[in-house]
Amino acid sequence: MDLGIAGKTALVCASSKGLGRGCAEALAEAGCNLVMNARGAEALEETAAAIRATYGVEVTTVVADIVSEDGRAQVLEVARGADILVTNAGGPPPGHWSDWDRTDFLKALDGNMLTPIALMQALLPGMMERGWGRVVNITSRSVKAPILQLGLSNSARAGLTGFVAGTSRQVAEKGVTINNLLPGVHETDRIVQMDRHESEKTGRPIPEISAERAAGIPTREYGQAADFGRMCAYLCSVHARFIVGQNIVLDGGETLATI
Repeated sequence: MDLGIAGKTALVCASSKGLGRGCAEALAEAGCNLVMNARGAEALEETAAAIRATYGVEVTTVVADIVSEDGRAQVLEVARGADILVTNAGGPPPGHWSDWDRTDFLKALDGNMLTPIALMQALLPGMMERGWGRVVNITSRSVKAPILQLGLSNSARAGLTGFVAGTSRQVAEKGVTINNLLPGVHETDRIVQMDRHESEKTGRPIPEISAERAAGIPTREYGQAADFGRMCAYLCSVHARFIVGQNIVLDGGETLATI
């Protein structure tokens, strides 16, 4: 399917690895030029080079922490006229509700709520003026059903979901859509971190924990970043103009929810 976005410019945050890279690759396959951001220069440049070689699109890299004000300014200086925005940032660490203080919550809010909001506030006006734009926020299935050990993430991402619910309806008439993608368990560094944390806590081997986690997914396997990226690219396409303010779960059916 031709997604109708060849030649568009997409800013994909935290895109050197994992789900961010999956989104960047799918958008490049659709013909988008990319502004890619990550904190690690080596991984970012390797990924950018691979995407250029494979898809023949323009790729500009910005090594910066998207959560910091200075880092965000560096990225936006390059991507000010982007037609597509994919927000993404690593989630806060797992833990127990009794262990977190105000500082922990503020850090989580900065990374997983206030940063994507700041990026939208910077780029939405230009999209609206041009009469077309797409925003996809990578959040978490925890906004549908809480993940008990991820209370910091649950809280911050739920706040972002509320912001998107209202804002998406206010910009849609200008040809701009905002939606959220809610990943479940995919083969990414984040899941490796969670499996390692569980192993350290329980003393059980990581392969056993991973197999048990996969057994709890109806598909009986972890998702792949490429699958996630293709859904992101579709939401950014011309065909998705009537999808507004939605929270789309990609979790192999793991979340037990009727709606």
